Amino acid sequence: MDLFLLFLISFVANLFSAFSGGGAGLVQLPALIFLGLPFGMALATHKVASVALGIGATIRHMKEQPLERQFMLFILLTGVPGVILGASLILQIEDRLATMALGILTLGLGIYSIFKKSLGQEAAPQHRDTRGYVIGGLVLFVIGILNGSLTSGTGLFVTLWLIGWFGLDYKGAVTYTLILVGVFWNGSGALTLGLLGDIKWDWLPILIAGSLLGGYGGAHLAITKGNKWIKRGFEVVTIAVGSKLIIG
Repeated sequence: MDLFLLFLISFVANLFSAFSGGGAGLVQLPALIFLGLPFGMALATHKVASVALGIGATIRHMKEQPLERQFMLFILLTGVPGVILGASLILQIEDRLATMALGILTLGLGIYSIFKKSLGQEAAPQHRDTRGYVIGGLVLFVIGILNGSLTSGTGLFVTLWLIGWFGLDYKGAVTYTLILVGVFWNGSGALTLGLLGDIKWDWLPILIAGSLLGGYGGAHLAITKGNKWIKRGFEVVTIAVGSKLIIG
């Protein structure tokens, strides 16, 4: 019964995450803790399962549109070092204050998107010069640290940053987030946490199945519904994630 509940939670969490561009950790990580795993083991197990979310979403998105290889490499090179640093630090520090700060920022993202009606509705590439890439890369590095350490909702930061700074639309930003953050950022965090901590290996198959199917289903919804619905999904998830992080 616990494993069926775990699959259901994983599927639903990753379905919404793949649709809105992040936030699976809001449900999946607390569920693992509730079912008896200590924080460090729950975080490492969640990270490994989250890679399946990225794979499921990638399978669906790659059927639709090619991505800019140089831009993908840029996001990887700036974000992955931050992820590894964050994952190395989280097992040694108390995270409540940082979690509350992350919650406030995440809640702010949702509110900002609600009032910014035209945000991410059409792609308008910008800040593709040296200065733009330096600033953009530094912010992605910081988000990477948060992703490696606090996991819940940081993909949403990447999604909005790609929209607000680099001018992507919601559909394009979610595609980059799910493929690069879902597979490579989370993969780096999972490897680091796996080496430094423990993973609940016997729960992984059911979590991976839920993440893979939820990721594919959420990506399909994002592609078929378009920017307007993705924006609404992003706003619902950011407000829910932010509120949950603040309340604890």
